[in-house]
Amino acid sequence: MDRPGKEKYSKEFAAMQRDYDFAVFIGRFQPFHSGHLAVIKEGLAQASHLIVLIGSAHQPRSPRNPWTHEERESFIRACFSDSEGKRLTCLPLMDVPYNDELWVRNVQSSVAGIVTALHSIPHQPATIALIGHHKDHTGFYLNLFPQWGSLAVENYREISATPLREGLFTDGAESFLETLKQDTVIPPAVIAELERYIATNPAYGAMREEMAFIHRYKASWQAAPYQPTHVTVDAAVVQSGHILLIERRAYPGKGLWALPGGFVDPHEKLVDACLRELREETRLKVPLPVLKGSIKKQDVFDEPHRSARGRTITHAYYLELQPSQQLPKVKGGDDAKRARWVPLANLKPTEMFEDHYYIIQSLLGSA
Repeated sequence: MDRPGKEKYSKEFAAMQRDYDFAVFIGRFQPFHSGHLAVIKEGLAQASHLIVLIGSAHQPRSPRNPWTHEERESFIRACFSDSEGKRLTCLPLMDVPYNDELWVRNVQSSVAGIVTALHSIPHQPATIALIGHHKDHTGFYLNLFPQWGSLAVENYREISATPLREGLFTDGAESFLETLKQDTVIPPAVIAELERYIATNPAYGAMREEMAFIHRYKASWQAAPYQPTHVTVDAAVVQSGHILLIERRAYPGKGLWALPGGFVDPHEKLVDACLRELREETRLKVPLPVLKGSIKKQDVFDEPHRSARGRTITHAYYLELQPSQQLPKVKGGDDAKRARWVPLANLKPTEMFEDHYYIIQSLLGSA
């Protein structure tokens, strides 16, 4: 059954005689700035309805993703009138860093659902265009949807979200925000939202501490002749439909759940480092030969932004222990505050450190 008012809504769209029925804008909006605003305004000018897919959704707060998708939607909607807002649909879009095809399918499914709900001319296919600009390597997705039209938008003032985000979580955040008020790099309505977030959201203080840790961590490498590439290992241990996780004791990711793992020592082979970290962080009482014999696969995970600490490539090992009515006892140790077995169906991306949720999905073959 059609939504009440849908026919009138669609006739109003048709009367506007825009080039497209729908435009699609994909972004992270961390934070939403005037460059994003320019794209959305152009999308509303060119299409009857704009679908905004808010990327990096359903992730825990981190230096790269300090705002939830709900908060980012509030930033966006604060910049538009009620009538303009009726022509905007904002949807969360999860990252799938190790499976581009699945990410594309998720985009297609999200857009198809909105088009089905709002397009009321059954014998006339909806016209759809992807809108954006090729600012850098992050604009690769603009080539992944050849079935849609393309709307190119100039890069407004070459604005980058990264320095804006970092400036808002430093010791000089308050003065930085005052400087932003004198400029147009962030819309005034978003600045008001950010002021409210800084003043009232308890997550702000924790994220500011984490960013300070990251800055200190990176400063320790400043004297290196080249930007370092870190090598880590992680263990995905599964038994009887449960996976072994640890709660991180310190920054980065303090309080988040993670695969047991860590940095490789200079004298170690990768597999030896993995098993050492596994036993140190979980006190898993399984003999070393049994653990080695339980390794079913190994893969490399190298998404460039996977770690706030810098370029970090991890080698993850999948261990499958024999099914048992009794899971081995575990206890947090070393960098782990706690260790526990978690049913695979209970994994939540919002509680997982870095890209560990996606590593698990990839190793289990479900992504």
